[in-house]
Amino acid sequence: MPAMAQIVSDWEAATEWMDSPYSVDEIAALIRDALLDREIWVAGSPIEGYLSFDPNVSRVGGLYCRRTGAGVGKALMEKAKAGRGFVWLHTHVPNEKAQKFYKREGFQEVSRHDGDIHESVREVRMEWRA
Repeated sequence: MPAMAQIVSDWEAATEWMDSPYSVDEIAALIRDALLDREIWVAGSPIEGYLSFDPNVSRVGGLYCRRTGAGVGKALMEKAKAGRGFVWLHTHVPNEKAQKFYKREGFQEVSRHDGDIHESVREVRMEWRA
């Protein structure tokens, strides 16, 4: 949990439009709590990235990688899509790099709405269908 939380915290600190209300320890607790409803897959040793997935609703709850362009996110996303006909997720409107990645992975924008956790940052719902 601490390694995954550190990846999220580092990304938030490096992202000028993202103000995080959570410390690294609080992020780790959120990830731990998510294990009740989600599957969490990690890549690398030490951990280079992780994906949180709710199989009950086919939702990617989070995909974070220490660095982009290394294929880690793609490998994790392929695992989420494997054997499924539908997957959906939310990403932040200002996170254009993530939106481009998801579009390359076959996701399409469906809607935009106010954020769940970071209420000041609007989100994009994206969906993938086999």
